[in-house]
Amino acid sequence: MDAVPKDTAGVERGRLSILRQRDVLFYLIGRFLWISATQVMTVAVSWLVYDVTHSAMALGLVGLAAFGPKLALSLVSGIVADRFERRLVIGCSFILMAVVALGLLSVAVSEPVAIGRVYGLFILFGIARGFATPASQAMVANLVPRDVFSRVVGISSSTSQIATIIGPALGGLLYVFGAWIPFAVASTAYLLAAALNFLISKKPQTVAKSPVKLSDIFAGLVFIWHRPAVLGAISLDLFTVLLGGATALLPIIAHEILHLGPMGLGVLRSAPAVGAVMVGLFLAYYPIERNAGVKLFIATTIFGLATIMFGFSANVYLSLAMLWLIGASDVCSVVIRQTLVQADTPDAMRGRVAAVNSVFVGASNELGEFESGATAALFGLVPAIVCGGAGTIIVSALWAWMFPALRRRDHLVET
Repeated sequence: MDAVPKDTAGVERGRLSILRQRDVLFYLIGRFLWISATQVMTVAVSWLVYDVTHSAMALGLVGLAAFGPKLALSLVSGIVADRFERRLVIGCSFILMAVVALGLLSVAVSEPVAIGRVYGLFILFGIARGFATPASQAMVANLVPRDVFSRVVGISSSTSQIATIIGPALGGLLYVFGAWIPFAVASTAYLLAAALNFLISKKPQTVAKSPVKLSDIFAGLVFIWHRPAVLGAISLDLFTVLLGGATALLPIIAHEILHLGPMGLGVLRSAPAVGAVMVGLFLAYYPIERNAGVKLFIATTIFGLATIMFGFSANVYLSLAMLWLIGASDVCSVVIRQTLVQADTPDAMRGRVAAVNSVFVGASNELGEFESGATAALFGLVPAIVCGGAGTIIVSALWAWMFPALRRRDHLVET
């Protein structure tokens, strides 16, 4: 009779033991600071730009400025993540982000506010993220054994989402006391995150010794193209969030529909992360073990339905509930996708595959912000959001038919 409780206790300790590892903890805290600082800075920038321009297109251009460099550098950044120590690549990228935050601080205190300088600094920020993202994604697999990899992905995703809860609300609150304050806080957080990554122990990493060839640069694309499950998972995220993402429009929704100020905008931006944290922590504690492909398509369909309801909502509480559901369904998709992609990729290729993946994610986020701003400017706010959500549902159904290997995927980490 005593055997079952003892075994259960052992399982519980095993689930929590990865958080006692020094390097995992440094990685997670650094990631928390990174995402928090980015959210603080993004809320402050979006409110600053909209306050000066009152233009949906201007908000969309901020996302485009951040995405362009990531796209241009995607193949190079993957090689860098595979050829150099990932912790050092991440730390140096964070230092560059701190410089960008200080530059935005100078813009915020200048009169008049130079929006062109904001776009220029976000291009520099896109360069930093372009190198940090693939290195960070690839380094997770170097921190822990393969059998607990999906659990760390879940915890990492939850850490990011907790930062996404705190960051926007903090950014909105700080902005109330002074437009320059969020950028000062963000710069400090980036520097702390850089220091933590430098303190992570040097990890075993498969590094090719031969000179870089043209085929090496495109190896990530070739690898993904020949693996339908990986290709389907990455491209599904691209099109669902590209069509369904409406975060760039939140300043307009907060100001014109829900009649909220900067603090209200921060709460709206935090709502998806609340749902994501709750589901992410659940998935870290109870990882997806069966029917992973089917659950991925269910999650993206729910994401689309919640986006449609959010587009029609003119009530603060209903909007918050739909944003919560958007975040909850999105994190399920993120955990499935990232675990599948990293588990199916050899370590020597992880940086290049992660770089391609980061471009797809960036396209779905930053380019999605531009798409949302452009469609809202052309067709109106509500049609842009509702049609985007409907497009997400259509893409989910189409991908389930086009990628049967992904739909039939049972276990996330195949042995």
